[in-house]
Amino acid sequence: MPDNKIITLTFSPAIDKSASVATLIPEKKLSCSTPVYEPGGGGINVARAIKRLGGNATAIYLAGGYPGRFFTQMLCKENITTVPIQTISLTRENLVIKEESTQKQYRFGMPGAMVSAAECNRCLKAIEQSADLQYLIVSGSLPAGVPATIFGKLAEITRAKKAKLIVDTSGQALRYALQAGVFLIKPNLKELASLVNEETLSITQVEQASKTLISKYKCEVIITSLGPDGAMLVTGDTRVRIFPPQVKVQSTVGAGDSMLAGVIMGLYKQKNMVESAQYGVACGTAATLNPGTELCHLTDVERLYCMIKDADCKAGVS
Repeated sequence: MPDNKIITLTFSPAIDKSASVATLIPEKKLSCSTPVYEPGGGGINVARAIKRLGGNATAIYLAGGYPGRFFTQMLCKENITTVPIQTISLTRENLVIKEESTQKQYRFGMPGAMVSAAECNRCLKAIEQSADLQYLIVSGSLPAGVPATIFGKLAEITRAKKAKLIVDTSGQALRYALQAGVFLIKPNLKELASLVNEETLSITQVEQASKTLISKYKCEVIITSLGPDGAMLVTGDTRVRIFPPQVKVQSTVGAGDSMLAGVIMGLYKQKNMVESAQYGVACGTAATLNPGTELCHLTDVERLYCMIKDADCKAGVS
């Protein structure tokens, strides 16, 4: 197991295939543009974005069959440190189609295959064998066979290593993670509402909902993604709303993963929590400038981060 201070864990990676068509017409054979293939999945995208930001993260993920080998090859081409955990089932594929006539994007996510207990345990063992771990990021959905209770074991491992557990998932898995103990979660508005047993939440209710969770569970930081409206950072003693600059959005795929990567890189570079959240919003916004499943670019991130810092400085945020 390579030594690395930042590790991402992805239980449901996928090959993201994106293309475009002139117009989507049912029952017709449609000519697509040349497809673009990229390795995807929550933790995978976080590791790839960290690399683009000048950092390095080791990606631990499940991989099976020829698609799994192709997946690893794509990551190696990006110089990502990989620890593939071999599975019996094939690595899944997702599809993103852009309709040129309307500029609308259609996203088709395929379900992950059943994961065995042995395969889950090999993921845990890989983390246990890591040296100098500082941040463990578990991002993405849990496929069939991976119990939500696995977050209890992940929390134990990170506590034993004096590392910080960061989780970006949803549903019961996210609730189990909070109960097990995490440093940071990054829900969206719908996921935050579910955690406080509400159907919906307005942006004005985010602060109180976050403080309720922080006081009830073992969680230090909640950064709620508000999509085009930015993000809300809440800790035990901090509440900051971060507004993104207005940009022309090409695609929102990967924006949340880029945002999380920015937060982690900010913390790793010794930025304070507010600065790290601002950097995260800059990364998420930068990702929307690119078509398809492409992630953020460093030049865009630095430009947008300066804009966010300047705007927040004028508003009295530091």
